[in-house]
Amino acid sequence: MGPPAPEGRSGAKQHGPVLGVTACRVGRYGRWVMQSDQPGFPYRRIIDDLRSAILTGQIVPGERLASEWKLAQTYQASRPTVRRAIAVLKGEGLVVTRQGQGAFVRSLPLVRLRVTGADYRRHRRERVPGFNAQVIEQGQRPEQRLLATESIGASEEVATHLDLAAGSTVIVRRRLFLVNDQPVARCDSYYPFGMAAGTQIAVNVRIRGGVLSYIENPDGPIRRVAARSVDELSARMPTLLEAEELGLASGIPVVRILRTVYDIDDTPIELQESIASGDRHEFHYEVNMQ
Repeated sequence: MGPPAPEGRSGAKQHGPVLGVTACRVGRYGRWVMQSDQPGFPYRRIIDDLRSAILTGQIVPGERLASEWKLAQTYQASRPTVRRAIAVLKGEGLVVTRQGQGAFVRSLPLVRLRVTGADYRRHRRERVPGFNAQVIEQGQRPEQRLLATESIGASEEVATHLDLAAGSTVIVRRRLFLVNDQPVARCDSYYPFGMAAGTQIAVNVRIRGGVLSYIENPDGPIRRVAARSVDELSARMPTLLEAEELGLASGIPVVRILRTVYDIDDTPIELQESIASGDRHEFHYEVNMQ
């Protein structure tokens, strides 16, 4: 048996569909409560107005939203309706809630990564990893945490990109990238065992200037020159572990970047697999066609 027909303002029951109502549910006290996602309804207007204010900078990162009571008054809505609207914004990664304090616009470091030959050569001369250099140039504080260095059997994907047989031994260096102490990406870099074995790449220590700088060092043990890289980008939802490591709110996707670096003989010398938070990155690619 369905819900009773809703009553109009005069108290008379209305029959047939109610314009704009998309769902009915039994309320806490057994009453049928109308809910709607239509633009004119408070629930939808609260979401749209707050989202717009956040995205346009009217409410800045770290700023507290109006209280539930104030929003309920402003939109002539109930506090449960306000909570539902804020929950949507939280799921979109726009706000965070703090017990007893309210909802706040999420503070996110935004990383703009430029992939150009000129930038790579400049960072190489300065012996500063590209990620660190670009974050510093944007007035923020970078950090790379070396999580582990391992010798493992290459998966089929890794082996294909490094031009090895599946199962071949490779060295992998696992890192977490942070900006202003907030994690923004996870990166696993793979190297052919024959090239990296017996070098600092195979040791769980940080390498000044980055691994590519070490590989290219004319006085070092490898002395190979990087000539080009190929990037493959795809977007997907994160795994539970990735969401936990990167502190992602529900609904935030990640960008997976596979970067294969080749030397002047067109031999692959490095494969980077980066999982980057989709709400904290912008990518800029420049191709020199000459």
